[in-house]
This record gives sequence, structure tokens and C-alpha cells, in this order.
Amino acid sequence: MASQDVLSQTTRLASSSALLQVLFRVVTFGLNAFTLRYLSRELIGVVNVRLTLLYSTVVFLAREAFRRACLSGSTKRNWTKTINLLWLTFPLGVFWSIFLGLVWLHLLEVPDPSVVPHYQAGVVAFGLSAIIELLGEPFWVLAQAHLFVRLKVIAESLSVVSKCILTVILVVLYPQWGLYIFSLAQLFYVSVLVMCYVIYFMMFLGSPEATKKSFPVARMKALLPNLVEDETFVNWKEAWLTWSFFKQSFLKQILTEGERYVMTFLNVLNFGDQGVYDIVNNLGSLVARFIFLPIEESFYVFFAKVLERGKNVKDQKQDDVAMAANVLELLLKLVLLIGLTITVFGYAYSQLALDIYGGSMLSAGTGPDLLRCYSLYVLFLAINGVTECFTFALMCKEEVDR
Repeated sequence: MASQDVLSQTTRLASSSALLQVLFRVVTFGLNAFTLRYLSRELIGVVNVRLTLLYSTVVFLAREAFRRACLSGSTKRNWTKTINLLWLTFPLGVFWSIFLGLVWLHLLEVPDPSVVPHYQAGVVAFGLSAIIELLGEPFWVLAQAHLFVRLKVIAESLSVVSKCILTVILVVLYPQWGLYIFSLAQLFYVSVLVMCYVIYFMMFLGSPEATKKSFPVARMKALLPNLVEDETFVNWKEAWLTWSFFKQSFLKQILTEGERYVMTFLNVLNFGDQGVYDIVNNLGSLVARFIFLPIEESFYVFFAKVLERGKNVKDQKQDDVAMAANVLELLLKLVLLIGLTITVFGYAYSQLALDIYGGSMLSAGTGPDLLRCYSLYVLFLAINGVTECFTFALMCKEEVDR
């Protein structure tokens, strides 16, 4: 695929992701604001900090390194070996889910059952949801590598909206269910997400469109682990690159979720204060999740395809190098402009935003000050995301290890 085509499709992917995420998140924003009126701060704290941290940690440790390694390079490769490697995320996810689930159940403080009922069921459900989501990993990587613009956006949007609608219904009708509500909603979310990918590929593989595009996978059976005759089970170059990213992923996860680990393991805040902090954190990170993250994910694919990993700049096609440098400069200008806008208006209107969203529960106390600090933090997130995706797309295994 020509560099210009890659840039065009990557731009479409990033813009479509950002626009649809904003559209669907406006809906979920309203639904979440509605449910806040029915829930205690303690329940929000346990769900959004304790249980969500379990889910995100399992998913991140099981798949992040595989994604970065398998999205590097050209789409012209032995996809059977790549798919075999991606299926290793499932047993890895089972291991982390069991190990961390035991930690969450037996080593961490258990919430008061009268305030937050069914904590054990919540831990099991969120761990299980991480395992279910990993079943769709080969589909996700295949779609991302071939720049399927609409699939990722629609799948994630439908699953998020479905989760929010189910949560609102259960909260209104059965508020006494406690963590059962969020456990069922989380399992429903990952099930819808995985099924969207599975159904799409069932319809796409073997179709005239797939034949026209010379898609490397012809049938659903090829998306399962398969032995390659007279060859190794996986591509060892990809496997070692995965291991390099895996060693680095521990540090990245701690840096990404550091404050939640501190709250979870050191008990510096009670569950109610954790709930307020998390709501403020989610509001502050709206731009990072809706705009910066789609840009980072999409242009990681662009840089990985246009430039060759680990190769000296002078030894690469100079037209591609010039294009990549120009795209990087434009991206940095774009995210800086967005970040500065959020910093200026977020700092001025923090209290009003929290009062509209959650009432006095959020606008009173330290909530507005936290949101003002996060508005400044967004500016640094803007620069970090783009530079990180560019760097990780180009580093060779030895540079990653360092």
C-alpha cells in the first residue's frame, strides 16, 4: 500500500474514531450523569477504581505488547503465525485474571457489605470480562492492520452505549443489586464488543470485497490457532519483539494507572473519596480518551507502515521520511492547540461543569480543584501521546529493551 494511501486511510480512521466517540460518549455522558443520582459515592469508588483497575490491568498486561509487536511492519506477512502469537493473549489473560483476582479478594480491603454488597461477585465478573475481551484480540489486530475504518468505531460505540443503557435500567429498577448491576453491564459490554468483530468477519471473509482486496485470511477457521507445516508455530522475530514490549509494559501500566494503584493498595482515600476522584478524573480525561487516544492508535499504524522499524533514517525512502516528519509536526500542532483550549476553559469553568454533571456531591469540596489540575495535565498528555506513538512505531527490539 502506498504511503499516501496509508496516510489517507489513517486520517479517516482517526477522524472517524474521534467524531463517533464524541457522539456516542455524549449519550453515555448523559446516562452516567443520570445514574449518579441513584448511587452512593462508595459504590462508585469500588466500581470505577477497584474493579475497573483489575479489568484494565489484566487486559493491558495480556495484550498491549502483542498489539504493538503485531501491528509493526507490512501487512504482507505470514498471518497464520501472527494469529497464533495473538492467541497467546488468552492463556496469559487467564493467568493474570486468576492471580490478580486472588489479590483483589484476599489481600486488599473488602468493602462493607451493607454499603457495597456482592464485592466477591464483582471481582469474578470483571476478571472474567477481561478474559472474554481477549477472545477478540486476533480480530482486532487484523482489522486495525488493514485499516478497517468503521468496524472498530462502531463496535466500541455500540458496546459502550449498550453497557450504559443496561446500567441505567438496572439502577432504576433494581438499585438493591449493588455490584451485580455493574458486573452484568461489564460482561454485556465485552460480549457485544467481541460479537461485533466476530459477526463482521463471518460476513466479510469469503465475500467478493475480501477477494477484491486480496485479504490474507479466507475463512473463519484460519483465525484460530493453526500449525504451519515444516515451520515454527509463531514468527520468532515478532515473539521477541513482543517480549521486549512486555517487559516495558509493566512500567507503562504503573505510570498510566499509578494513582489508582496508590488508592487501591495503600488505602490513602476511603471508597467515597475514591468515587469522587474517579468521576473528576474521567471528566478531565474526556479529551484524552475521545481525541488523543484515537489519534495515537491510528497514527501508530501509519508510522509503523510508512517507516521501517529500527532502520537508520538515511537508509529509508526519503519521501516517506519527509511525509512522516511533516505528519508528526502537524499532529503536534493539532494536539497542542486542543490541549491549550482545554486548559484555558477547563480551569475557568471546573466548578460549573461538576455542578451540572453530579450536583453538590462533586462541586463541593476538592472536586473543582482536582479538575483544574487535570485541565493543566491534559496539555502534557497531548504532547506525550503523539511522541510516544511515533517513538514506539520506530524503535527496534534493542532500543525497546533499553
